[in-house]
Amino acid sequence: MGVCMRAVLRVLVLQAAWALGGGQLRYSVPEEAEGGTVVGRLAQDLGLEAGELEARRLRLVAKGRRASVEVSGASGALVVSSRLDREELCGKSAPCALRLEVLLERPLRVFHVELEVTDINDNAPLFPAARKNLSVSESSPPGSRFPLEGASDADIGANAQLSYKLSPSEHFALDLHKMNERNMLPELVLTKALDREAMPVHRLLLTASDGGRPSLSGTMELVVSVLDVNDNAPEFNQSVYKVQLAENAAEGTLVLRLSATDPDEGSNRAVTYTATHFLPLLGKDVISVNPNTGEIRLTAPLDFEEDKVFDFRIEARDKGSPPLSGHCSVELEVLDVNDNAPEVWVTSLSVPVPEDAALGTVVALLSVSDRDSGANGRVRCAVWPAAPFGLVATFEGSYSLVLREALDRERVAEYEVEVRAEDGGAPPLRARRGLRVPVSDVNDNAPAFAQAVYTVLARENNAAGAELARLWARDPDEADNGRVSYSLAEGVAGGASRSASSYVSVEAESGRLWALQPLDYEEVQVLQFEVRAVDAGEPALCGNATVQLFVVDENDNAPALLPPAGGGAGPWAGGASGSASAGPSASASLWAWAAWGWPAGQVVAKIRAVDADSGYNAWLRYELREPRGKGAFRVGLYSGEVSTARALEEADGPGQTLLIVVRDHGEPARSATATLSVSLGEGGEAALAAGTGSPSLGLRPAAGAEGGGGGAAATATNVWLVVAICAVSSLFLLALVLYGAWRCAPRAAVLSGPGPATLVCASEVGSWSYSQRQSRSLCVADGAGKSDLMVFSPNFPPPAGGAAKETPQDPPALLDTVSGTFFSPPLPPFRLP
Repeated sequence: MGVCMRAVLRVLVLQAAWALGGGQLRYSVPEEAEGGTVVGRLAQDLGLEAGELEARRLRLVAKGRRASVEVSGASGALVVSSRLDREELCGKSAPCALRLEVLLERPLRVFHVELEVTDINDNAPLFPAARKNLSVSESSPPGSRFPLEGASDADIGANAQLSYKLSPSEHFALDLHKMNERNMLPELVLTKALDREAMPVHRLLLTASDGGRPSLSGTMELVVSVLDVNDNAPEFNQSVYKVQLAENAAEGTLVLRLSATDPDEGSNRAVTYTATHFLPLLGKDVISVNPNTGEIRLTAPLDFEEDKVFDFRIEARDKGSPPLSGHCSVELEVLDVNDNAPEVWVTSLSVPVPEDAALGTVVALLSVSDRDSGANGRVRCAVWPAAPFGLVATFEGSYSLVLREALDRERVAEYEVEVRAEDGGAPPLRARRGLRVPVSDVNDNAPAFAQAVYTVLARENNAAGAELARLWARDPDEADNGRVSYSLAEGVAGGASRSASSYVSVEAESGRLWALQPLDYEEVQVLQFEVRAVDAGEPALCGNATVQLFVVDENDNAPALLPPAGGGAGPWAGGASGSASAGPSASASLWAWAAWGWPAGQVVAKIRAVDADSGYNAWLRYELREPRGKGAFRVGLYSGEVSTARALEEADGPGQTLLIVVRDHGEPARSATATLSVSLGEGGEAALAAGTGSPSLGLRPAAGAEGGGGGAAATATNVWLVVAICAVSSLFLLALVLYGAWRCAPRAAVLSGPGPATLVCASEVGSWSYSQRQSRSLCVADGAGKSDLMVFSPNFPPPAGGAAKETPQDPPALLDTVSGTFFSPPLPPFRLP
């Protein structure tokens, strides 16, 4: 309660004091005061304590002008907030006062504050322009006066009182003219006569200073131009001008800029230029003179080869009254530049050039020239490429293109020759002349086959006229020299008495190898002959290739049963009639004896058969067709031996009939059948019935005794066949490994190389190889021996894409036309005993 009473009392006292003082506060601050400068303690002067400022919310309001002061919230002082410029606020008015209002809220009160901004000397005197130009005739008399504009000062009072000063001059002085009590105007007074030729322009400096402390000043430059009188003629600084200009200067190039001097002024000094007296007269079309500037420029191109020097005169005439003129001579020398490239002409060309042309043969005659002079006109020539042609200089400006190296049309059929000429200029200019020199062909290449030996596979029983292979010999020559014809030379046919020409023929134009008749493997296994390729050149050249044609066996022969050893009649009966036969047969009827009580495994008889085919097609197996089930007899799968399957008993009856089938391994398989009648009896009767037969075999020999050598040989042969089959099975895995490596390696369609050729053949069950180098006799029982070599490996599928296509540019390495099938490479040979 006491605090509120004290606040009320202070307000009453403040209102009374304000009323007595007229209700207005006045402060003064100089212009350009820095921000933060304290103008007055407003809160204290209003009777406010520091703690009341925030409660009463003291605010300052400017009237009409931008406020440059503010009330400090902490102390309540009136401080400068931004730059104060008296001249900006009040101009020339004095005094300069800012009227402010102070608001107090709670309760609301308004107080008036007047802030006076005092002037300082912060403005220098300023002339209307930094430069003043005056024109004074050189005939003006001394004492002539020329008024000048005075300076102004934005300050007031003593800071604006000005005084003037002129820089020292021999011809001019300064005088001040009082216009009124406030203003003084300066005047320029001529004190000495002027001479424009001696000094055409006078430069003076007028300085104005104010009365401030310290004093400030401003300046204005006075440029006094002396007007001329025409009393001097134009003059060049030399009588003869010599100019050098390169001939490649462009049109519009500045040749020379002439300037005739005239000490006069204005029109008395204005000079015009003209060109006269041209030698040669062509010069007036080559150069032109600007009448105002005196610039001489090219109006047409120069050519050193036509005109080397131009002479002419230049006249300079002023515009005075009367006009005066001066003269000079100009000598324009044209300098040679390397602007002409060498020129190359072909005066003679002898093409085409035979590829057997002798070294030094002249191919072409050339002529070289250059219109330039000196080093720019000296030309040197070269040929590119440097081989096989070269240049020989015959005399100045003439060259011969001669052959330096031997030609080979098959390597390069045509040459693009370029003759390059270069002059001695800097930089040098070059010219090129291209020549096309074709090379004519000479028959210097014989036809050449891609291989010396070709291996060809052909299945037997092929159709007459079937294409077996296609041979191709490359001859790089052209036209008739490269046109190849083929012919067949006589060859040998392995296993036959006839020559190879009776089996095959070659087409003369295409090199196709045709079959003249069906081939029979049983008649001929290998045909070896030569094919000759001859070109149509003069003289004709030829090349040879050896062809090894291997006939691939097919299963076209069924197994044939052989008669018992000795070949006589008796237990062997051929055909249905049972008549005796001494040769092989597709079916046979046999009989044999056996005794009751013979144990299991006792050999009763031996079926002998042979197959005219080879390999798998000749590999025979024996099967017992009847009786089926658990009979008393069995037959060896590969031996053909009929033996007891168990001990023979009387219950087996007096005899049994066995039907035995003999099959080969061909595809499709072929077979023969044998009917064996076995008579059973007591041991003595069986021996008596057997007669002279082998005690171990029940087959009775025919007329004549049958030796044991044939049976032993047949048995040994079958044993060796079984051994061979086991060995081949061991090689099966090796064949798979080789096949994998072969599939990964690049596959060629040809198997060729030095030495004897190798046959590779595929079948349903494997592959076999035939070699001419070695052969061994293989016999089945007592039949005829066969020269044969067998090796078994998996039958691999043909490679994708079929047979390789023939292209004359890249002949195939293998000619394989066996049913259009490619075959895998042969395994290392394995020979059966």
